[in-house]
Amino acid sequence: MKFTETALPGVVLIEPKVFGDDRGFFLESWNRRVFAENNLDVAFVQDNHSRSAKGVLRGLHYQRVTPQGKLVRVTAGAVFDVAVDIRRSSPHFGRWVGYELSDTNKRMLYVPPGFAHGFMVVSETADFLYKCTALYDAANDCGVRWDDPAIGIDWPLSEHPQLSAKDAAAPFLADAEAFA
Repeated sequence: MKFTETALPGVVLIEPKVFGDDRGFFLESWNRRVFAENNLDVAFVQDNHSRSAKGVLRGLHYQRVTPQGKLVRVTAGAVFDVAVDIRRSSPHFGRWVGYELSDTNKRMLYVPPGFAHGFMVVSETADFLYKCTALYDAANDCGVRWDDPAIGIDWPLSEHPQLSAKDAAAPFLADAEAFA
C-alpha cells in the first residue's frame, strides 16, 4: 500500500496494491501491521456501508464527545470525499482536502478524530464503506454546513445537492461545537 500524507496532517490518502487479471482483482483494504508501520496504529470497532444516488451529499459529520477516526472507500461508483479540520487550536482549522474515491481508482482516505467528513456522489450510485474507531453515538452526532463559505469546499456541483434535513440545517463552522 502507498500512504500519502495530505495537506492536513493526520488525513492520509491510501492506495492499495491491486492484483488483477481476466478473472477480476484482489486487494488488501486493511492490515493492522501495515497501517501501524505507516503511523496509523488504529483499532476499528464498527463498519458501515451506505448506498446513495448521484447528487446526494452526506456531511459534514463528526462526533463531538466520542470522536471517530474513519477509513473510507468506495466499492461501487464514485464520490468526491472531503475532510475538514475542525480543531480550533489547529493551524489548519477550517481547511479542507478533497479526493475522488471510486471503484476504479480504489483509493481510501483515513480521516482522524477532530475532522468533519462528508462526500458527494458523482456517479449514478455509489456504495460507500467506512471503518470507524468509535461506535456511532447519535446523542453526540454533530455537523457543519456543507456550503459554509468560511470553509469554501469546491464541490463538483452541477445542481444543488440532495441533502438530509439534518445536513441542510447544520450550523456554520463559526457556530458549531468544534474541538478545542
